[in-house]
Amino acid sequence: MTPEDFRRLALSLPEAVEHSHMGTPDFRLRGKIFASLSESRSMATLKLQRGQQEMVCAAEPALFSPVAGYWGASGWTDLRLGAADEAALRSALRMAWRNVAPKRLLAEEDDAAGHRT
Repeated sequence: MTPEDFRRLALSLPEAVEHSHMGTPDFRLRGKIFASLSESRSMATLKLQRGQQEMVCAAEPALFSPVAGYWGASGWTDLRLGAADEAALRSALRMAWRNVAPKRLLAEEDDAAGHRT
């Protein structure tokens, strides 16, 4: 996947918008950052919960790694875009998006998808 693919998939999520934080593109839902993009390094960073981070890093170590330091210890996870396929990228972005989504929006999305969480 490329930075352009990442941007397209991130912005396809409900209410997702692109902003910039310290010169780096980021993706937000109602003001909360769920992902950022380092185009020069072909890397993305996702806001995961610690358990999610542990799961994806163990399952796909060539694709995911914790961010160094405090941010990684709180769940922020790097994703190597060149190692990702579209399904993996969609799944990871959706997980990060759900982590910042308000409950009402999650319920609406789950209802629209025909299931509840």
